[in-house]
Amino acid sequence: MEVAVLDIKGKETGRKAKLSDSVFAIEPNDHAVYLDVKQYLANQRQGTHKAKERAEIAGSTRKIKKQKGTGTARAGSIKSPIFKGGGRVFGPRPRNYGFKLNKNLKRLARKSALSIKAKGESIYVIEDFSFDAPKTKSMIDVLKALGIQDKKSLIVLGDSNKNVYLSSRNLKGLEVVNSSELSTYGILNAKNIVLLEGSLEGIESNLSK
Repeated sequence: MEVAVLDIKGKETGRKAKLSDSVFAIEPNDHAVYLDVKQYLANQRQGTHKAKERAEIAGSTRKIKKQKGTGTARAGSIKSPIFKGGGRVFGPRPRNYGFKLNKNLKRLARKSALSIKAKGESIYVIEDFSFDAPKTKSMIDVLKALGIQDKKSLIVLGDSNKNVYLSSRNLKGLEVVNSSELSTYGILNAKNIVLLEGSLEGIESNLSK
């Protein structure tokens, strides 16, 4: 499929960018997308939750009442979970929520996400650009020219560009990544995907394997 190449003012340059059908026009695999997004979100969890259990509570170990004759249940420790201030039964412990997925599945998921965006005409291709210095207003002007200033957007660079990255850092709803950092969650979380011409080769080489 072919997409018109725009400049940073939102005007057509008269050139067309060819997007590989094997990356941008496949039949989406919903389950692969689900698994990759699930893994991404799982990896964001710190897993540092912790509740004190019976053995970790500070308190007396004396038997709090006699065994028989009270008319109530036996009780041997104030740290028992049935008492206020006692330990928690099977409380959360620190753990790693991450899990593994094979590379082919993750590749399929990213291609599926890009195909969904391409089908919805949410992908823009613009010529490579840079800024002389980091300036948020310069990035806002680019987004306004493309008509996406009020929408969640993802800009994909071909190579690392410090000034473009720093210019976007203060803008809510905008994320800038290199082609090698592209993730299924990032693609689906954005309303629009803006691909710089220089990123196309990297995306297709990474996902066409």
